[in-house]
Amino acid sequence: MPDLRTYDYAIVRVVPRVERGEFLNAGIILSCDVERVLRGAVLLDEEALLALDRNVDLEVVRSTLKSIPAICAGGAGAGPIGRLSARERFHWLVAPKSTIVQTSPVHTGQCDDLEAALAHLMNQMVRR
Repeated sequence: MPDLRTYDYAIVRVVPRVERGEFLNAGIILSCDVERVLRGAVLLDEEALLALDRNVDLEVVRSTLKSIPAICAGGAGAGPIGRLSARERFHWLVAPKSTIVQTSPVHTGQCDDLEAALAHLMNQMVRR
């Protein structure tokens, strides 16, 4: 039997008009404490987003989404947040926000391959 690891994940959502509550899934943030792993993957379907709000500021959305994998990777390129531990960065990323890019509640899963779990979540939750 494979050695399963427990991980936490949240879905990254783009909410172009917060007052409407409509959103588009655009990524996954995955954290595994045992492995000290924090990964983020994003994929923006701009056509679908524009269908929700044709006036959305795509540059703001692109820039914000681009920062997620950088923050997950940590280090100087991620600014002051990049110096935090992987778990602290995860909690910072998934904290509730009332902005155009938000995350779902945190969910838990188990796997024996974290990269495969991230790919599976992207296929199930983000890719169309």
